[in-house]
Amino acid sequence: MDSGQEEPRPHPGTTTGSDERPAQQLSGALLLFDLPAELAQLQAESTWELGDRNAITLVKEGDLRVTLTALRAGARMDAHHTDGYTSIQVMAGRLRVAAAGDAHDLGVGELLVLGRAVVHEVLALEDAAFLLTIALPPPSKSA
Repeated sequence: MDSGQEEPRPHPGTTTGSDERPAQQLSGALLLFDLPAELAQLQAESTWELGDRNAITLVKEGDLRVTLTALRAGARMDAHHTDGYTSIQVMAGRLRVAAAGDAHDLGVGELLVLGRAVVHEVLALEDAAFLLTIALPPPSKSA
C-alpha cells in the first residue's frame, strides 16, 4: 500500500545501506575507517559466503575513490583499466597483478601503483584483501 509519504533519502554522500550493511558516509571533510572491522564485515556478508568476492566503497569524493575488496583464492579480475592513477595495497593474503607485460606477486603490506589507463588484471593467489585507491583526472573543461 502507498502511504503517500516519500521514502526518506540518505544525506548526499551517504549510501542507502542494506539488511547486511548500514548506511555509510562516502564523502566529507574527515572520514575515519577501521579497516580490519570493514574487512570482517565484508567476510560476514552473504555475498562473500556465496561467491568469490565482495567489496565496499569507502570513499567517493570528487576525483577520489577508495574501495576495500576481498577475493577468494583463484578469483580473477579480468583485464581492465581506469582513467586515473590506481594503487593496490594488499591488506591480507597474496595477489598477482599483471600489468605492462609483467606479473607482480604482492603480499601483505605491499603497494603497487599504476599510471593512468594501464591495463591490468588481478588474480588472488590465496584468500586476499586489498585497498584500491583511484585518483581520477579532473573533468575536462569545454572550450
